[in-house]
Amino acid sequence: MIGDLTPRNLNRNRNLVGGEGGAMRISVIIPVLNEEKSIAATLLALQRLKPDEVIIVDGGSSDRTREVCQKFGVELYPSSCGRARQMNFGAQHGTGDVLLFLHADTRLPPSAFDDIRSALQDQRVVGGRFDLQLDDARPMLRLVGFMISLRSRISKVGTGDQAIFVRREIFAELGGYPDIPLMEDVAFSRALKRRGAVACLRSRVVTSARRWEREGIWSTIWKMWMLKSLYLAGISPVRLKRYYGDTR
Repeated sequence: MIGDLTPRNLNRNRNLVGGEGGAMRISVIIPVLNEEKSIAATLLALQRLKPDEVIIVDGGSSDRTREVCQKFGVELYPSSCGRARQMNFGAQHGTGDVLLFLHADTRLPPSAFDDIRSALQDQRVVGGRFDLQLDDARPMLRLVGFMISLRSRISKVGTGDQAIFVRREIFAELGGYPDIPLMEDVAFSRALKRRGAVACLRSRVVTSARRWEREGIWSTIWKMWMLKSLYLAGISPVRLKRYYGDTR
């Protein structure tokens, strides 16, 4: 569960602040843990979009993640480790009307903020996600990205790699991300679609193919499907986490 989501008078990351007067404000929340190889590209792409607010929540990095972020003028908020906990912590500090949760190895499309604001003009829409493209041109990995997007479009359940966004008040109403070590994105997305309409944006985020490159395409597909199937069958995420592993 999360704490108070009342807007606070916090110091903003000035080098990354933008936004249009009167427009729906979007807070970008990025959980990180030892992401020195990926975070610079993500922040560079984000900087070009002139976000209203950027909150990076560090789960205890031991590499140069903090140093890289500071070069972009971004201060990290320390938090206990765990992606769900870090995102919930970031949400507590966010002041935007919309919360956008972005992985450290995922880049937003140029139209991202306009697309989100356009989708949320419909008051029935409580949140949404983007289509996905992997940063590898191999046909099989292009197909993987397409299938992830299609599956999500049909099920209305997004994954963290797809940059999930949600109205601030809806996030608070749902209690944030469940504090589990795996599948927190699936659990939250399922709760979100029960609450209202979910926007499946056609614009695509570009996310790292590092897991598929390191573990193999077919073995990764098999692992992902098995883990998700076991989770939906009621197996504890704590048990499933042992077989997931973090790839950086």
